[in-house]
Amino acid sequence: MYTGVTSVKDSTLQTNPPALLSGISAAALVALAAGGYGLAFATHYGAAAILIALPCIVLLARLPTPRQAFYVGLLAGIAIYAPHLLFFWTIFGPRAMALWLVAGWPIAAFVLLLHLARNRLGETWAGWLTPVLWMGIEYFRSECYYLKFAWLLPGQVAAFLPGVRLERIGVYGLGFLYVSAAAMIVSRSRNIRLVGIPAAVLLATLMYVPALPPAPELGQLRVAGVQLEQAGNQRTADALDKLASAHPEAQILVLSEYSFGGPVPEVARDVARKHHRYLIAGGTKPLPHDQFYDMAYVIGPDGRDVFEQIKSVPVQLMADGLPAPQRRVWESPWGKIGIGICYDISYARVMDDFVRLGAQGLILPTMDDVSWGEYERRMLHGRLAPIRSAEYGIPIFGVWSSGVSQLIDRRGCVIATAGYPGQGEMIAGPFDLRGPGSVPPDRLPALACTILTGLLIVYLCWLRITDGPLTAASFTTTKSV
Repeated sequence: MYTGVTSVKDSTLQTNPPALLSGISAAALVALAAGGYGLAFATHYGAAAILIALPCIVLLARLPTPRQAFYVGLLAGIAIYAPHLLFFWTIFGPRAMALWLVAGWPIAAFVLLLHLARNRLGETWAGWLTPVLWMGIEYFRSECYYLKFAWLLPGQVAAFLPGVRLERIGVYGLGFLYVSAAAMIVSRSRNIRLVGIPAAVLLATLMYVPALPPAPELGQLRVAGVQLEQAGNQRTADALDKLASAHPEAQILVLSEYSFGGPVPEVARDVARKHHRYLIAGGTKPLPHDQFYDMAYVIGPDGRDVFEQIKSVPVQLMADGLPAPQRRVWESPWGKIGIGICYDISYARVMDDFVRLGAQGLILPTMDDVSWGEYERRMLHGRLAPIRSAEYGIPIFGVWSSGVSQLIDRRGCVIATAGYPGQGEMIAGPFDLRGPGSVPPDRLPALACTILTGLLIVYLCWLRITDGPLTAASFTTTKSV
């Protein structure tokens, strides 16, 4: 007579044991994921390759053990991100290697948690949780801790394509959709795969068509800026004078972040008075104990300060000042303008505040050192302003110290740009402040997914304590006499 002895850890797993990846398959998936990310971010038209990379990452959760899932996930994260972040070495030297590891941890965490969810909760629950885990980890790594870094997100791949219009749902929401399609593509259910494949094809198609229509030039406001990096007060003032003469139609003149080593000097204020223009320029404000604020000053046509905004998110691990205690909008003669500084554009939680305060446009004095390279400008940092503009439905004007400055309409379309390093190059155009923007609907769901991910971690830890570690026996049914 036989007595059945079965594990009770996961009845789903007993009847539907998970298929496991071999080492060769995992290596191929890592290479394909890195290649897909590379094509999506290193080119203007390879955005759809992200829908090849994401299923590969999801499949890594099928590695045999949690340890393998984590370390292969970490390797995948480094392979995906490090090639795009080689400029870290120019900035940080050997410390860049540690930062590449930090960049890889979100992929490692995602693969590990999905592996554990799959083995503890079963395939069905893991499938539903896949986009939730992705969104939660992505939001946390982008917005919620000291080394937060909001570049190279799947939702950013179509920044230079007509598909930028999809950003109205939010960069995190768009990533949620892409990963949902990825999870369906690799599902063990044929019916789900039959839904996931056409969904991915549709999402890929919408990145490229239909074309964005020409933007109407409404409103009277015109802006102009000039690119200069560490040029000195007099040379900067001379370039500003040339800018004002070359663009008499521009009511607001803009200089980059750190144009001056303190408040705006008198020589630059004289230019504002001479041409009767508003000036927005980057500078600093000294504080006690050798501290400072990284500032954007607004100078009126009379040469006096009319507004100032402190940088909200100083670049980590660099001497970039103290963070702003608050954010405000400038009540300009043409409407409300939010002023972010450089790295601020990376963070939804920062830029959302300006929009909630009624900003009708955003101006961004920016400094990325010329030594960081053109790729960092054009293909990484340069994606952020089109994304934000499309998310909020407002125009953005970013003037960079050494390229590539951008003027972007309210649909996320780049209508003017300047070269790299482009010292002395000018950029000008219309700045349509027809109405306030709106925050996309993905922000609250992204926060909810982050909380749910944290709760899942707690639950999985509780299962580990109460049920013990997973073993091969957890997934099989044994018989004894």
